[in-house]
Amino acid sequence: MEIKMKCRVILSALVWSICAGCSLDNDTAQSDLYVFSDVSDFSKSMHDWKADFSDYPATREDSLKFDLQYSYTELPANLGSKKAIMLSGTNLSNDLFMFIKKKVTGLNPNTDYNLVFQIQFATNAPSGASTTDEGSPGESVFLKAGASDVEPQKVVLENSYVLNVDKGKQLDRGENTIVLGNIAGGTNITDFTLVTRTNADSYVPFVVRSNDKGELWLLVGTDSGYKGTTVIYYTNVSVVFSSSY
Repeated sequence: MEIKMKCRVILSALVWSICAGCSLDNDTAQSDLYVFSDVSDFSKSMHDWKADFSDYPATREDSLKFDLQYSYTELPANLGSKKAIMLSGTNLSNDLFMFIKKKVTGLNPNTDYNLVFQIQFATNAPSGASTTDEGSPGESVFLKAGASDVEPQKVVLENSYVLNVDKGKQLDRGENTIVLGNIAGGTNITDFTLVTRTNADSYVPFVVRSNDKGELWLLVGTDSGYKGTTVIYYTNVSVVFSSSY
């Protein structure tokens, strides 16, 4: 099983390297492999992605202290005038999750898919900056990506908003996400800089089963262990799906 999963990831990575930036329809399938891609360039539109937050107090008075914000807005001036999805929050819970999600349809029902992600975002978190008490604004904020057969939503549990799917905690992956790395943008950066993370290079597999309607919900977010404010601009999320049938 492990070898089969690795082979699927390698094949998907090859598909990604050949077809990056293009959309493949169901007729692209070759042999016994079904391939589909979803490419979201946020300079054009939000492409039906939605933003939300979890892992913070459900009471209004406490949640306001987290200063949670999101918008479809222009990138910082040094990166040009293109648009992106911006999320911002102050992590007072030491576990704030800021995420975007999107429903994908037209897949084969009840089918296992291997997903290869490539995510580009803008960050102003420098590498190597940390404090004993607060953690690092770059290395302590983990970028996660995954999918589920139900919509990821925040629900109230013990007076806190938590996610209804398993995202794991900080550096640990969950059933519905893998860790693509952190959001550190480089040593001594002072402005926002573009960074790309992917699981194609590391061959970290992510397999998910579609529901009986041939649907999946994509999930991308930051799981923070940094007790401070994080601001991130998502500029592009591209996902290649592959499955044997």
